[in-house]
Amino acid sequence: MTAGQAGLDWAGLMRAGLQGLRLHPDQFWALTPAELALMLGIGPPSPRMDRERLADLAARYPDAPASADASLAEPTGEHRDDDT
Repeated sequence: MTAGQAGLDWAGLMRAGLQGLRLHPDQFWALTPAELALMLGIGPPSPRMDRERLADLAARYPDAPASADASLAEPTGEHRDDDT
């Protein structure tokens, strides 16, 4: 890095994450910069959710129909624990 380039304020970010957010070091270093910014409340705000944005999201990420052989219901019958 040259003298004219600005870098990240790692000391400030670590202080905010470790002291302010009370993260453990492994939690801090596992975060992406975007996740840390979101947790700290910095960065551009998310667009407001309105009908148009909801319709756009629904069009981009449609609900997939459940497959015929996939069932969430529990099987019927008696349940026995192996320990009893």
